[in-house]
Amino acid sequence: MNNKYKFSYPVLIAALGIGIGALSACSSHPHEAPKDDKFQVTDTLLNSLLVDTVKAGNADALISLSGKITADDSKMAKIFPMVSGITQNVRVQMGDVVHKGQVLATMKSVEMAGFSKDVISADADIRNAKRNLQVAQDLYKSGLASEKDVEAARSDYQKAQAESNRSRTVLNINKGNAGGYEVISPISGTVIEKNVTSNSEVRADNNQNMFTVADLSTVWAMINIYESDIASIKTGDEVKITTLSYPDKVFTGRIDKVYSTIDPDNKVMQARVVINNAGNLLKPEMFASVQVQSQSGETLPKVNTRTLVFDNDRYYVVVIDGKAHARIQPVTIAKKADEYAYISSGLKPGDRVVASRQVFLYESLKD
Repeated sequence: MNNKYKFSYPVLIAALGIGIGALSACSSHPHEAPKDDKFQVTDTLLNSLLVDTVKAGNADALISLSGKITADDSKMAKIFPMVSGITQNVRVQMGDVVHKGQVLATMKSVEMAGFSKDVISADADIRNAKRNLQVAQDLYKSGLASEKDVEAARSDYQKAQAESNRSRTVLNINKGNAGGYEVISPISGTVIEKNVTSNSEVRADNNQNMFTVADLSTVWAMINIYESDIASIKTGDEVKITTLSYPDKVFTGRIDKVYSTIDPDNKVMQARVVINNAGNLLKPEMFASVQVQSQSGETLPKVNTRTLVFDNDRYYVVVIDGKAHARIQPVTIAKKADEYAYISSGLKPGDRVVASRQVFLYESLKD
């Protein structure tokens, strides 16, 4: 044998052994399928997740508006003088609490002096008429006067009584006496407007009131509604109000009137909310931030916003179908209110959506 081939047999035998081993391995697993590494939701994982059920809800909208606190017109009195004169003593200031019948100011008035004179004259006339009637009756009994004379005296007496009553009524209506004219509060409340000081000249024909007194146990919030929101605001809508003075306190109420005219200057329509004002915290002219819970009447599927996943400019949820089967579902949001999202497409009431670790599941199912 040639020396150049003396090492070829061992190499050949080794190669044959490797080939036989490879064939044996192939023949032992001829039909093994490739392993499936796709993520699946197991019963164990599902039991550890928080799952919400989609419900049908009224798709109310939360509208932010501005407004102003005003006094309740039905519990407010603007006080004008009944006579002209000069104020002597103004006894109250802005913000003072007053009671019904309390004197707010006094005035010197020529007209009041005339009313007092009329009362005195009427009292004198009634005394004379009474005495004349008595004389006429005595003469009639003596045969020295006729029945006609008695009736004439009785008529004069009745006229004197009527004039006395009139003059006293005028004096009482003008809330005064011989000492002068008294400006009296007709209701109990707070002085929210004052337009006079002592020694001011006041005329009865002036269109400016002297005082305004308002009961602030209830107040109005006058809301400004822009044209774009008019169709969404209705009587009965729930309202939440905050003010700069009490930023952490929320005052609640409902719209009880929507005015049908638009302010030509501000281009807004107004709505009114009656608010119980315990402790008189709210004051007229306060600025108010208003949130109106508008009732659209539209019913849509709603989910808690915690179930949403935002990716690639879209919203998604992870829906559980049957037992331990999860899928990604794109959804379209019609509107959000508080902690809920109202869905216009993608879900229906009764669907089950994952409300915990949904981002992890979304990323796992997306791959």
